[in-house]
Amino acid sequence: MNETAKRARATIDLAAVRSNVRALGDRAPRAELMAVVKSDGYGHGAVRCARAAREAGAGWLGTALPEEAFALRAAGDTGRLMCWLWTPGGPWRRAVEQDIDISVSGLWALREVIAAARECGRTARVQLKIDTGLGRNGCAPADWPELTAAARAAEAEGALRVTGVWSHFACADEPGHPSIALQLTAFHEALAIAGRAGLRPEVRHIANTPALLTLPEAHFDLVRTGIGIYGISPSPDLGTSQELGLRPAMTLEAALASVKRVPGGHGVSYGHQYTTSRETTLALVPLGYADGIPRHASNGGPVLIAGAWRTVAGRIAMDQFVVDLGGDHAEPGDRAVLFGPGDGGEPTAEDWARVAGTIGYEIVTRIGTRVPRVHVDSATRSEAGGDRTLTGGTA
Repeated sequence: MNETAKRARATIDLAAVRSNVRALGDRAPRAELMAVVKSDGYGHGAVRCARAAREAGAGWLGTALPEEAFALRAAGDTGRLMCWLWTPGGPWRRAVEQDIDISVSGLWALREVIAAARECGRTARVQLKIDTGLGRNGCAPADWPELTAAARAAEAEGALRVTGVWSHFACADEPGHPSIALQLTAFHEALAIAGRAGLRPEVRHIANTPALLTLPEAHFDLVRTGIGIYGISPSPDLGTSQELGLRPAMTLEAALASVKRVPGGHGVSYGHQYTTSRETTLALVPLGYADGIPRHASNGGPVLIAGAWRTVAGRIAMDQFVVDLGGDHAEPGDRAVLFGPGDGGEPTAEDWARVAGTIGYEIVTRIGTRVPRVHVDSATRSEAGGDRTLTGGTA
């Protein structure tokens, strides 16, 4: 390990990101592709992954928070960029001035965007979101006619341009779920109402990664792919990453902090939920729940050490956990691989998700800031340097 990551590191393969973007784009050849890089690129590094996605053909980037979108602009991205999670009093004017597509789910937000546009003398880019059944953000169907009419009136005066109409699936990762067809019908109805109001959006979109993979009828003009570009399967029901033609981009590893022999009957970690059954070797991995390792994976989280698959022994603590090596030998500083692509015998993030009773999204996204990200490019066998500027598509 290099000087910046002696304890632990998360290695991000940008070639895998580019490959995943291309593979997903091939699944939706008639639609543009949005690479979602919220939450620091699902823990992979937003700027680097956004740049890789752009290189692979992503015409759009997507973020949840405005601060995430501003960071991409500060890094030099000039392409189409959408942000969708806003609260009253948000930095609307800054978003308008930076040509960010702003999602609007209600009249209160529309009014604030219009005020910001008038204040800075620019036309805002707005995408209207309809709640077709997810029950989170998005305009209620009963209020949709009023919102679309108000947006069209603001468009007519030049305050904004409605660039998109969109929604989000609740159960696209469960093929055949009855809500999928109901949401598609509701989306078509919302589009018809927007059309009757006089709106002509550039893009209509509802498909996330699982819908991109399984529902061609939901591709419309744009598909939004988040977890897929990082090589993680959105659901076991859809298959593994390998079965979906995706390659996990993140490998999480650490250097063993301690290796020692202990007798049988020796308690391990808090609460002694694990006790050695015989004389054995214990190895200490210097990662814990403060680094994002799920405590729910205590006594089960998989790790590759000394060429063999092991499991966590006892509770995962804040900074560390223990692995029972049995009769095998290891030394302090030896490599422990928690997860990676899996082709070297190591566990995957999906393996950790199964043990922890969660999803692969959470495993990679929760890896904390104490773990350095090291970006590499397996296509060129090189390690990336500092933050590079981004170049976007046409704005």
